[in-house]
Amino acid sequence: MALSARFVLVLASIIGMTASAVEPAKDPSMTRHAKGSFSVDLVTLAVNESVADDLRGRMSINKRFSGDLEATSVGEMLTAGTPTRGSAAYVAIERVTGTLQGRKGAFSLYHTGVMDRGAPSLSVRIVPDSGSDELAGIAGTLEIIIADGQHAYDLAYTLPE
Repeated sequence: MALSARFVLVLASIIGMTASAVEPAKDPSMTRHAKGSFSVDLVTLAVNESVADDLRGRMSINKRFSGDLEATSVGEMLTAGTPTRGSAAYVAIERVTGTLQGRKGAFSLYHTGVMDRGAPSLSVRIVPDSGSDELAGIAGTLEIIIADGQHAYDLAYTLPE
């Protein structure tokens, strides 16, 4: 299998794994959960010519959230594969805009995903101080759940009262 085809399979595995919080929210007694589903649209983008090869990639990442979070997001993802089967990584930043359990505003998420010889790890966190409007001060983590080809989320978050 060519490196680029294998890289796509590894990347699909990274995107399909479950993400969970690495650190607890600032005040566990005030942590709220928002749950629902989302759809995602990935589009391949050109990479910087100085680093272009079969092992690196760049994509736009656009989502539509439904449920407790009624929102859309726009972002970008950078990927890196390796010649070693089952090893790759990605980072992404996305801006989420909409309504979270009745509060309007926006916030940013950052993703760090690593596949280390088949062992996955994924963290999706809210960028500190990225909340706006009624979501100012939001902090937390987003868990991505993929089952039977469907995407769902569990956003564990805190907001100032």
